[in-house]
Amino acid sequence: MKSKRWTALALSLALSMTLLAGCGGGEPAPTATPAPESSATPAPTQESERTEVRLAMLNGPTGMGAAKLISDNLAGETRNDYQVEVASQPTDLTAKLGKGEVDIAALPTNVAANLYQKTGNIQMLALNTLGVLYILENGDTVHSMADLAGKTLYATGQGANPEYVLRYLLEQNGLDPESDVNIVWKTSEEVQTLMASGEAELAMLPVPAATAVTMQNPDVRLALDFNDAWEESGAGGTFTMGCVVARKDFIEEHPQAVEDFLTEYAESIAFIAEGSDEAAQMVVDAGIVPKLPIAKAAIPQANLVCITGSDMLDINSYYEVLFQADPASIGGGIPDDGFFYLP
Repeated sequence: MKSKRWTALALSLALSMTLLAGCGGGEPAPTATPAPESSATPAPTQESERTEVRLAMLNGPTGMGAAKLISDNLAGETRNDYQVEVASQPTDLTAKLGKGEVDIAALPTNVAANLYQKTGNIQMLALNTLGVLYILENGDTVHSMADLAGKTLYATGQGANPEYVLRYLLEQNGLDPESDVNIVWKTSEEVQTLMASGEAELAMLPVPAATAVTMQNPDVRLALDFNDAWEESGAGGTFTMGCVVARKDFIEEHPQAVEDFLTEYAESIAFIAEGSDEAAQMVVDAGIVPKLPIAKAAIPQANLVCITGSDMLDINSYYEVLFQADPASIGGGIPDDGFFYLP
């Protein structure tokens, strides 16, 4: 799976951004008759040709990859004219997609599937974030999911994807989530406080909350990456928690704008994933992560990708896990192929 993620990013890096230079003419011969100036109307500028796209991103990893696109858009350097907003909750965006107030939006993959099952009026354009869940330890005893046996784990995300994935991976490693591990469910803020203060030894948190804890308490380490745990458990497909979707009406009315978005979005993700200081500053400037040190540290842990086309279908293995845990989490069934944008 890791080779797929870097292959997807490498493809976007191959896109060039060169400009063509014009050629000047020499001095006219003394006997030549000057040619009359052309009266043709100049070609429209890029600005006049840009399609307006109402683009909505989320705080955190799901929105990180768009930071360069947002920066370029402010500078007027994008092919589309993006009207950007950054939201805190997926429900803010699902409502706007339903009302036709947003054209393209970043969403958790389960929320996207749920919305498709309810409305049928969106398609997934790309997967943008692999798993962003981590087991944090104030110590050095946990090196596999099986090592959680007999321990107390503070966790966030009860009744949602984090719980379903945690339970699945524990079971895949021969542990009963009800009896072999003492899982204590708290809010993200409560878990962060317990780990940062040293009161808790083990926790499950997503990036960038996990990143913030390790910066507040240097004794806390990222013990397990759920992407690695997913692979090691023998689970199939792609463990992918974030995506971008678009309204079907918009796709049908503006196919070129969608293609231009995917090109620019892939370039943006590739740039941000490199994790440079400039990339981290763009993430902060876009309002996606509040502080520069956290953004800088979180980017490598966010597992940014740009997976498009038929490769997106690998997510169905992840949807199967969610369906077995709670069918309602993805709208009652595995999405059919009409959910995926496959031009």
